[in-house]
Amino acid sequence: MKIGLAYDLKQSIAADPDAPADALEEYDSAETVSLISAAIEASGHSPVLLGGGKQFLLSVLREPIDFVFNIAEGRGAYRSREAQVPSVLEMLGIPYTGADPQTLSIALDKPLTKQIVQAAGVTTPAWRFFDAPGQARSADWHGFRFPAFVKPAFEGSSKGIRLTSLAADPAEVADHAEALFKNYGSPVIAEEFIDGDEVTCGIIGNIASASPPLVMPMRILPRRKDGPFIYSLEVKRDYRNLVDYEYPARLPAEVIDRIKSQALAVFRTLGCRDFTRMDFRIAADGTPHFLEVNPLPGLSLDSDLFIIATAMGWSHPMMIRSILAAAISRYPGLR
Repeated sequence: MKIGLAYDLKQSIAADPDAPADALEEYDSAETVSLISAAIEASGHSPVLLGGGKQFLLSVLREPIDFVFNIAEGRGAYRSREAQVPSVLEMLGIPYTGADPQTLSIALDKPLTKQIVQAAGVTTPAWRFFDAPGQARSADWHGFRFPAFVKPAFEGSSKGIRLTSLAADPAEVADHAEALFKNYGSPVIAEEFIDGDEVTCGIIGNIASASPPLVMPMRILPRRKDGPFIYSLEVKRDYRNLVDYEYPARLPAEVIDRIKSQALAVFRTLGCRDFTRMDFRIAADGTPHFLEVNPLPGLSLDSDLFIIATAMGWSHPMMIRSILAAAISRYPGLR
């Protein structure tokens, strides 16, 4: 097949000089695009680089494409931006990897995601949502347990998540929220901080497929244990020196089972497909608390999903082939 690759490159997007340092964090490098393209070719297909934004539109209309491997994050500050490329592909009738526009739009909205999965029986920390600067100063904190973890409500790729994101009281939440509004210009969520193990869970495959999906919880262990651990952007950028990754996660079997069960519930409820990654914190009583889900996770050599794949003995091409195979299997007649 002729498989298009949709992507957004960091170097192709002009950053606003007043934007925060992580403004382009979600976009990909040329190295990642090259690796995925090579894996597609090694799978016996012909890769076509479609790019992102307006270039994607021009390319996909010009090139005869059978299928699209989508890693494009979308353009602008819209909470629906990850749905841009899949929406165009569905309009054109072109099959593609990953979640559909509805799932991608929901998942980038953290409060909405939490409401939906909570209604499905998934445990998630209590939260407060602020959609205007200063709103946190008059919030009702009755029943809320501090410290709070404060982050942008409509961002991904750890944008706005720092080692300083914890707030000890309502006044600190308000200070953090106002700073985030200033830097990112979008709503803020504050959730109860669960001071326990950080677990990220990758899923490759589909629930309705002949073979069950791979559900892969990995524990993230800080090398320094001098306070609450936050898997922040600073840590992710220096992960080789600051954390150890444990896969399989050495947690009690019943905790692993609960993580997997909750992860599959999130996957099923939101309609995730092919490849997904989600984050949990494990409370002192062993209860997994769902934090957020990324139905369009990074696939770079430094991504958490590839770190899990490496621990499983997979190469990067093997990971890409597995995702591609899962996606193609959803479309009868494609090979």
